[in-house]
Amino acid sequence: MLSELKTVSYFHWADWLVFAGVLGITFAAALYGNFRLKKSKQTAEMTALDYLLMGRQLTLPLFVATLVATWYGGIFGVNEITFNYGIYNFVTQGLFWYAAYLIFAFFIAEKVARFNSMTLPDLTGRMFGPKSAKVAAAFTFFYITPVAYVLSLGMFLHMVFGLSILQGMIYGTLFTCLYTAWGGFRSVVFSDLVQFFVMCGAVLLVVLFSLHAFGGLSFLKANLPAGHFSVTGGNSWANTLIWGFIALSALIDPSFYQRCFAAKSPAVVKKGVLISTFIWFCFDLCTTAGSLYARAVLPDAEPAQAYFFYSVQLLPAGLRGFFVAGILAIILSTLNSFLFISSNTLSFDFLRKRFSNVVLSNRISIFIVGALAIVLARLFNGSFKEIWLVLGSYFSACLLVPILAGYIWPGRISDKLFVGSSLSGAAVMTAWRFIPKHEVLEALDPFYVGVATSLIILILFRKKQDAILSHIIDR
Repeated sequence: MLSELKTVSYFHWADWLVFAGVLGITFAAALYGNFRLKKSKQTAEMTALDYLLMGRQLTLPLFVATLVATWYGGIFGVNEITFNYGIYNFVTQGLFWYAAYLIFAFFIAEKVARFNSMTLPDLTGRMFGPKSAKVAAAFTFFYITPVAYVLSLGMFLHMVFGLSILQGMIYGTLFTCLYTAWGGFRSVVFSDLVQFFVMCGAVLLVVLFSLHAFGGLSFLKANLPAGHFSVTGGNSWANTLIWGFIALSALIDPSFYQRCFAAKSPAVVKKGVLISTFIWFCFDLCTTAGSLYARAVLPDAEPAQAYFFYSVQLLPAGLRGFFVAGILAIILSTLNSFLFISSNTLSFDFLRKRFSNVVLSNRISIFIVGALAIVLARLFNGSFKEIWLVLGSYFSACLLVPILAGYIWPGRISDKLFVGSSLSGAAVMTAWRFIPKHEVLEALDPFYVGVATSLIILILFRKKQDAILSHIIDR
């Protein structure tokens, strides 16, 4: 097998037919979402609730499909981690997250539903106050800006059509912005429904054909480094556990919360999260196994691209086109959701009081977010791991502790204390990255310093919060 190729040169007419068919059905689903949006407008004036959350009418099947589909846009990043570190990927990008999902389902889902909010910052404002809402909106905006997924789409178009990665990011993001802005959350949900089935089928095919072509575990053990079967993959335990804390961001993840706010009832949320967790488990087994086969067969390939090129050469005509469409579905299903949510943060949480037409400002914001994501992808030099670690660690370290404290002690955390805790964590994290440190402390990741700072501020100042922090925050 070749380590790099132009995918379209391998396409049979059957591949083009299947690929175009999947894209056509996905586009038709987005059109249907737009039709449903217009239909709702005929019976009642279209409101922000209708456009942003489907009028809170998300049923269990749609909830599961859109939630599962939203989580995997960084497929090339997952492939890269598996290629380099083996099952470490399944631990850090799988097991840690399942634990967080179960905590959310059993302990948080019903609490979220009580607030009847529109966005995560809106919920934060209801829990703590208006200043907290603005701080949460700032962290949410940069965390949910789809940097990794714009990069994934650029890489996909590069590998399939030979475009430069930058060209792929620009053209692909523009297309995604257009259909996302068109029909609102309904277009996102109905296109996610199609993409859910395609993406699950695509990764399963790769595993089945790999088993048939090369055999099972004995082949992988004979052709992979021993470290690929280690839980840490050669990384330190401290580095590994960072991913566990980042996984806890699922407890406050904006895309998670948006689906919860849109669901018909708390029962739909709880059942939906449990069903989704099982599907995620199966999906992660398939992507990890497929990437391990790619590493064994194409050891000299680019880590992020090996799984894709391996699968294209493994699958027969027709199924090859289905797989390529599946990878595109994985990317688009997350990209359109993140574009929509980040634009919600910009238009609803930041600009609501300046622009009365939330729907129009949201549509404009989608294109602004898309452009920003392209710029940030260039600044991170195309490293998925750095994108997730930096943006994910700031969001988790600075918001996780105070928001969870608000659930545990409702009404006991003031607006000023929330702001002080969050911003202190961010400031100390940033300073820790640049200040000279003793070699013993070099291994201590800024994430841990940020979490500790946020927690200490909450503990020390909870009782005297207003007296001590009022002067600092109001300056």
